Parts: sequence; structure tokens; C-alpha cells
Amino acid sequence: MKYNPENQHRRSNRLRGYDYSQPGYYFVTLCTKNREYLFGEIKENQMILNEIGRIINRQWKELTFKYSNINNSDFIIMPNHIHGVIELIRRGLINQTPTLENNENWILMKNPEITLGKIIRFFKAKSAFQIRSKSNIFQIWQRNYYEHIVRNENDLNQIREYIQNNPYNWKMDENNIKIIK
Repeated sequence: MKYNPENQHRRSNRLRGYDYSQPGYYFVTLCTKNREYLFGEIKENQMILNEIGRIINRQWKELTFKYSNINNSDFIIMPNHIHGVIELIRRGLINQTPTLENNENWILMKNPEITLGKIIRFFKAKSAFQIRSKSNIFQIWQRNYYEHIVRNENDLNQIREYIQNNPYNWKMDENNIKIIK
């Protein structure tokens, strides 16, 4: 079958023309493939992580080791998706000659074009690799992700509250696709 750009093109959820490498806060949501419940369950309004959920938790926290120009402390893992806030911070160049020990960070700091998309791609790939090594689950993530550019402090505070209250609101969440009887 020949490629037809009219019918076979990916639609981007990204804001056209926006530079996703610029400093700021970004709210992201990543869903599992087919919204399968892979990361644990909600019990008494609390998320109880299973082994796969603990891998996701560890990989999310380790993003700051890979990308020293981000903060990602606000996040929640739900049974079939995660919500998180990533802050991109612009830092100056490292005045240091790269060595085997510091080469990765030196390259990172010399290249300010670390984008939100690159961070999410790395997280999804690394977490999927870790999960595949411990389970028979091959496809973990939905192809794309949702992002929202945080515009002001009020917006950020509302997002943080949403993240914190997500387990309490699970029964009404659109990502909770199991039939509740």
C-alpha cells in the first residue's frame, strides 16, 4: 500500500511554533497502551504500586540524574497513567573538560536543546526496557502524550492540587475505563 499523506499523517498535540526547550513548567500525562491497568491499584483513595509501578516511580525520579536541568518533583502514578510536572531550567555551560565520569552531563549542559519531547521519549524508552526485563509485557505506553504549558503560578498550583487529589477522584476519572458496578 502506498503512503497517502492525506490519510496517513500523525497529528501533533504540540503547540505549533512553541520552543519546548525553553525554561518553564510543563504538565504531562502519559497513558499505558490501551489504558491497561499496569502500575497498581487504588485502595481507600491511595495508589498502591505494584512492581511495574515501582519501576515507573524509580525511572521518573531518576530523570533528574540524566537531565540535570530539570525538576520533576510533582507527579502521581495511577493504575494506567501518570501525571507529572517537569520544570526545564536553563543553566550555563559547564567550564570543565569532559571525562569518562562527567561526559554525559557535560554534553547535556553544552546542548541547551534538551526538549520536553526528548525527556519524555527517554523516560518511556528506559521505563519500557526495565519493565520488559522483569515481565512479559511488551507494549507499555500509548504512542503520544498530553502536555500543557503552565502559564502562571495559579495554573501551577491548580495542577499540583489536581495531581495530589487524583487518587481521590479515581472513580470519576476518564482514564478509569473499567466498568464500575
